[in-house]
Amino acid sequence: MYIEQLELENFRNYKTLSLSFENKVNVFVGENAQGKTNVMEAIYVLGMAKSHRTSNDKDLIRWDEEYAKIRGRIQKKSGSAPMELTISKKGKKAKFNHIEQRKLSQYVGNMNVVMFAPEDLHLVKGSPQVRRRFIDMEIGQVSPLYLYHVGLYQKILQQRNQYLKQLQMKKQTDQTFLDVLTEQYIDIAVKIIQKRFEFVRILENWAKPIHSGISRGLESLTIRYKPSLDVSEQADSSKMVTTFEEKLSTLRNREIDRGISLIGPHRDEIYFYVNGRDVQTFGSQGQQRTAALSVKLAEIELIFEEVGEYPILLLDDVLSELDDFRQSHLLNTIQDKVQTFVTTTTTSGIDHETIREATSFSVHNGNITRVE
Repeated sequence: MYIEQLELENFRNYKTLSLSFENKVNVFVGENAQGKTNVMEAIYVLGMAKSHRTSNDKDLIRWDEEYAKIRGRIQKKSGSAPMELTISKKGKKAKFNHIEQRKLSQYVGNMNVVMFAPEDLHLVKGSPQVRRRFIDMEIGQVSPLYLYHVGLYQKILQQRNQYLKQLQMKKQTDQTFLDVLTEQYIDIAVKIIQKRFEFVRILENWAKPIHSGISRGLESLTIRYKPSLDVSEQADSSKMVTTFEEKLSTLRNREIDRGISLIGPHRDEIYFYVNGRDVQTFGSQGQQRTAALSVKLAEIELIFEEVGEYPILLLDDVLSELDDFRQSHLLNTIQDKVQTFVTTTTTSGIDHETIREATSFSVHNGNITRVE
């Protein structure tokens, strides 16, 4: 799949913008703070209905405006289709093929996007929250049901925490409602955990050979998903539910004392090991970057395997962060296969035919011109 047209209205620093793209590599060249990343963000938001840079949607709306709108036309095996996302202070409205989508979980996945930015190099060494967000966003692209479950889990978690807080402050004494919330909480949590186990296993299958290639066969990558609940991937749903019930029963007084839910998918972790050693703690910066790059390239293949089409790849100022060998490996992997958008302050120093043959755009002070 590829995006052939992008139109912005009141998005970030753009009052209006209209661009056409080819199904190849498109490079945006300009100094920092000129608007390059805003274009990348707009493509990402169009596909994912949320930003990779901010959790506050109001940040996406141009100063003093009431709304922001992103329109795009994507080309898939099934044909061409328009997409539209409107962001206002009241929320988001999404349309695919002119039809308004009742739920964002039904909209996400129509255009698959993989973003690789400098902050993604922190996927390995960053906080567990970074890794949980990564896994939720990526599974959500290929499984609308998972995205729905995550949204539902967040609502029940919020309700449960509020009620635990009320019990803590003695504003409530009846624990019957807590029992009801806990039952719902466990049911959704188990579904999320099972899907995460499956996703990480498939991701590792793709990342392992990619990592071996980048490390010239000297290193082996292992990825492990560790739920906060002590369960294995082999456990069936009923076993997980029973384990959850038993654990939450022993934690009940502590949860009430603290006013929060102490276990669940919101506290899970993902670990990366290189040659059996935890790369987050013991790996060099080079090893951490190789692991992050391997995971991102694996993501591209995983999406292709799941949906039958390659996603759109966004490389936001990341090539300058990689050495020549990792740069070449990345560019060789995407060559003639994935529509790719690259932002950079300069293409000098990137000696690769993929970049030489790319369509170039010059970005200066919010103005974008195609370089002929």
